[in-house]
Amino acid sequence: MPTLRILHLADIHLGIENYGRTDAVTGLSSRLGDFLNSLNEALDWALQNDVHLVLIAGDIFKNRDPTPTVQREFARCIRKLSAAGMPTFILVGNHDVPNALQRANTVEIYSTLAVPQVVVAHKPGVHSLDTRVGPVQIVAVPWLSRSYLLSNKDFRNLDPDGLNKELLNLVERFIDDSVQKLDPALPTVLTVHASVQGAVLSSEKDIMLGQDVVLPKVLLANDAFDYVAMGHIHKHQVLSYQRPPIVYPGSLERIDFGEEKDRKGFVSVEIDEPGPDGVREVRHEFHEVSARRFVTVRVNAACEFPTEEVLRRIEERADDIREAVVRVVIETAPEYQRDLRQDEIRHALNALRPSFVTVAVNSARAHRLRLGEGMIEQMTPRQALEVYLRDKETTPARVETLLKHFDKLQSIVAESARPTGD
Repeated sequence: MPTLRILHLADIHLGIENYGRTDAVTGLSSRLGDFLNSLNEALDWALQNDVHLVLIAGDIFKNRDPTPTVQREFARCIRKLSAAGMPTFILVGNHDVPNALQRANTVEIYSTLAVPQVVVAHKPGVHSLDTRVGPVQIVAVPWLSRSYLLSNKDFRNLDPDGLNKELLNLVERFIDDSVQKLDPALPTVLTVHASVQGAVLSSEKDIMLGQDVVLPKVLLANDAFDYVAMGHIHKHQVLSYQRPPIVYPGSLERIDFGEEKDRKGFVSVEIDEPGPDGVREVRHEFHEVSARRFVTVRVNAACEFPTEEVLRRIEERADDIREAVVRVVIETAPEYQRDLRQDEIRHALNALRPSFVTVAVNSARAHRLRLGEGMIEQMTPRQALEVYLRDKETTPARVETLLKHFDKLQSIVAESARPTGD
C-alpha cells in the first residue's frame, strides 16, 4: 500500500460571531466569513495536495443548535469533498452533542442521508474506510458526556467523581477491545475528542460545554495505532513524538484574545507502508492558515497629552491593526482621563480599517504609572513592591502571599537590628 496522506483538523466552531460585524450585503456576520475562509483554506489544501482522507476530530459548530444558515455553509464544504471523491470522517465533539440522548447531533444528517464518502462517528466504534490507496482503520472515541452513562440505570446513583471514573474505565475497555479487532496489516488511526493529561489550554475552557474528563496519555499510547488524532483543545501541540504520535491540530480560528498568540491551522499526516520490522513510519506537519489576527495595543496615557500619546501608539502599530480584531487598552489617571478625545482615537483606528475594534479606558491602576516623576519617593518599600507586582499583572492571591512574606522578612530584619543588652 502506498503512503497514506491524511488531513487532520478539529474545533471548527462555525457560528461564533464574537468580535464581528454584520455584512451589509449578505446580512451574515463577518466572523462566519472568517471561520469559513479558514475551513475552506484547509480543505482546498487537501484537494490540491493528493490527500486521501479528511479527518475532522469534533466540534463542527459553536453549539448544539446551529442556525440553518451555518448548517448550509458547512454542508457546502462537505459537498465539495464528496463531489471530489474525498473520504471524510467526522467525529462528534462536545459542541455537537445534544443535551438529550435521543436528540440528533448536529452532523447526524450526513449519516441519515448516506452522503457519499462521509462517515460520522457519534459513538465509540471501529471503522474501515476505503481510500484511493487502500483501506484505513479508524478507532473513534467521540465526546462522552455524563448523560451517556446516566442512560444506564446502573450508574444513575454515582456522584460526579464516580461518573468520571466509569467514563475512564469505559474508554479504556473500548480501546483494549478495539485493538483486538484490528488488522495489523492496515494503517490505523485513533481519533478522540477529549482532554489529555499534559495538554496546554488557550482560552477555550471558557466556551466548553460540559465538564472535562481528562484522559491519561498512557491510555492512548498504544503501538497498535499509527497516529492519534485529537480534538477539543484549541492550541496546536504534539503530546508525544514517540509511536504513536499524539497530536492536537488546534482550532482553525481564534475565539478570543486568550488565543491572540496561538498559531491556527491543521495537520497533514503521512503513514508509510510497513518497513522490514513491520513498523510504519509516520510523519506529521502543522500548516498555518490565514486566520484573522487578534491584536492588543496597550497605551500608558498617564501624561499631560493623553490623546496624542494614544494616537502615537496607534500609528506605531498601524500595520498590525489593519484588518485585525483589535482592542486598545488605555491606562491613565483620573486627572488625565477627561482630556482623552475618544472620538478622535476611534477615527484614527477606523481609518486603518480593522476588522473590529474595541477601546477600553482604565484609570483604576493609574497610581502605579509614571513612577519616575517623584511618586516613588513617597512610597514605603512595601507600597513600591505592591505597585511593582501589580504592574507585572500578578494575580491578587499571589500579590497577597508575596506581601505576607515581605512583612515577615521585614519583621526579621527589624528584630535583628534591635540593640541587645549586655
